[in-house]
Amino acid sequence: MVFELGAGVGLPLASVLGPYAAAGFWTLATGGVWVASGRDASADTLLAAVNGFGLAAISAHLLGWPTRRTRTGLPWLEDCEGLGSELMPFYNPILYFSGATGLLAIFRENRPARVPLSMAMLGLVPALIAFQHWEHRRLLRQAHTHPRWWNRRLRRLAYTP
Repeated sequence: MVFELGAGVGLPLASVLGPYAAAGFWTLATGGVWVASGRDASADTLLAAVNGFGLAAISAHLLGWPTRRTRTGLPWLEDCEGLGSELMPFYNPILYFSGATGLLAIFRENRPARVPLSMAMLGLVPALIAFQHWEHRRLLRQAHTHPRWWNRRLRRLAYTP
């Protein structure tokens, strides 16, 4: 999310809450997960759900935006959320690193009994794809009607009301 904000395409929930409130929300959510990760096993269910949601969000990116296949057969985003092809060499590794750490956490840190909960979160992928595109359209409209530093990259994209 920090990458998207710095790149000038906004961040999740920015079109609804505004960039500062959305950044605050994600900071508090991240802090909450960080605190929960230091607890005993009582937080495992929450952490399994969070890790599963993270994998669902990454899957939604890879399934909901234009991709090509790499030599290894993995999907590689060509563009996503208005970042443009020039930023994809940086954004794709962020997604893959996040996905790898999420998988590692699910299978290593969260008790195996929590794996089904994490995997059930993948059922959210279609809804997350729809949300990502809805949010992108809202951010694109805002970039053309209310240009700001946090949506500057989106201004170069065509917008039709």
